Amino acid sequence: MYDLALESSYKRCKALNKRFGKTYYYSTLLLPRGKRPHVHALYGFCRYVDDIVDDLGQVAIEERIRAVNSFEARFKQDLKSGVSKDKVLAAVVDTVTKFDIDPSFFERFLRSMRMDFTKRRYENLEELMKYMDGSAAVIGEMMLPILCPKNADVATDSARSLGFAFQLTNFIRDASEDLDRNRIYLPVVDLERFDALEDFKNKRCTPAVKNALRYQVSVARSFYRRSRDGDAYLEGSALHCIRAARQLYGKILDKVELLDYDVFSSRAHVRAVEKAWVVGRSALRGK
Repeated sequence: MYDLALESSYKRCKALNKRFGKTYYYSTLLLPRGKRPHVHALYGFCRYVDDIVDDLGQVAIEERIRAVNSFEARFKQDLKSGVSKDKVLAAVVDTVTKFDIDPSFFERFLRSMRMDFTKRRYENLEELMKYMDGSAAVIGEMMLPILCPKNADVATDSARSLGFAFQLTNFIRDASEDLDRNRIYLPVVDLERFDALEDFKNKRCTPAVKNALRYQVSVARSFYRRSRDGDAYLEGSALHCIRAARQLYGKILDKVELLDYDVFSSRAHVRAVEKAWVVGRSALRGK
């Protein structure tokens, strides 16, 4: 039976992905039409939680946590029943059901969301990775059932590494915006090691800050390299999609370098024509 509400939900998730996750969205164009909506649904879930919290305006942390808790309870109930009347969650529940995605993945994501309300800085990479487990690595794990790797267990480490790489890339690019929110996502111990913490906090792109950011770029690229091991377990459109996503996000780091690491004066940006070129070339290779 045709479900107009479910179709509308998938369209809503696609719109969220296209508007707020353009780099991610471009790479999904390499997937078969039948799989794209499910990737959009996973992105829609992540963005939807952000929107719910943002819509609260200036409220106490306790109120924000209650909102996330309420959302999680509602989502779990929808998963249990197998359907949802929510404008976004309908597509998410349908995707989770069709691909048998582990519900605990979403719990991990929401745990990191709550951390954003109470934690403003991360002392070292190990501590940051505990946060990124839910904010990024778990999203790679969510994707695996849709991508259908030949060995999901082995591919998991690579999927997590790619999530870490994407998230750290975002933290480097968005350092200025995060400081405006009184947050430091780059490991403080690394900033201190380069004697760059105070200049970084004051958005001064000094040689020390450049050295610290150069180091973070190298860490991000190490995650990208580790993620390539998973390519051996993907094939067809799934492989081309992941390779394109890796290249597109990697270009953000290239732009940071072209800015001479001054992420405070300009935002590293990959132009639409560059994204289209990467996706187009990947599509041709896939034929």
